[in-house]
Amino acid sequence: MTKYRLFLDESGNHGLTEINEDFPIFLLCGVIIGEDRYEALRQSINDLKNRFWSNINVILHSRDIRKCDKEFSILFDLEIKQEFYEKINQIVVNNDYKIIATVIRKDKFIERYGRLSNDVYEICLSFIIERAIFFLDDIKGLKELEIVIEKRGKKEDKQLDEHFQRLLARGTHYVSRERLAAYNTSIVFKAKKENINGLQLADLVAYPIAQHVIAPDRPNPAFDVLKDKFYSKNNRRYGLKEFP
Repeated sequence: MTKYRLFLDESGNHGLTEINEDFPIFLLCGVIIGEDRYEALRQSINDLKNRFWSNINVILHSRDIRKCDKEFSILFDLEIKQEFYEKINQIVVNNDYKIIATVIRKDKFIERYGRLSNDVYEICLSFIIERAIFFLDDIKGLKELEIVIEKRGKKEDKQLDEHFQRLLARGTHYVSRERLAAYNTSIVFKAKKENINGLQLADLVAYPIAQHVIAPDRPNPAFDVLKDKFYSKNNRRYGLKEFP
């Protein structure tokens, strides 16, 4: 049996009380990868860390990279920055995984459902799990699915775990509980300090996707690099769902 891991990271604030006009969305981004492919991904990211810091314990964080903050102050050197981004692009392109992401357009969501509707993180998780199951349905052999989420806080993690248990008990709109059970679907929460390279890849690809949704006509070289990694079927991009 092959285990597939779905690493999740977010971009934007999932709250509905205020909307940032410059970032009016919430995005949950998943990277799904087979266990037999994950070691190559993990090693390629560790090679990058060793190349620039001689230390695999550096945690890649999109915001810090963009701001050249903390360990990434080395990126103020433009030659290092160019090489770093070339290496990142190689990791994104050359590894075998698929992206499954969901975007909530907060203004439209509030207009339709109100500010006191269901948690948008939970809604996004349901959509992503559905598409992960569709993706696995097309792969031959026995498979199981483990969803890996970065810890956000005891209250938030407990709430999300309870939502996941409800999904297991009832299924989603398109995926029955029996189909979830057939893949032995589970969820685990990992701390940032655990240095999970799959979570770091999800973090790296989330922001360019969010920027593409916000301004699809604006030049976005980072999105251009990853756009072929979305889960697609019959020439349709199922790996990016916008709601509502």
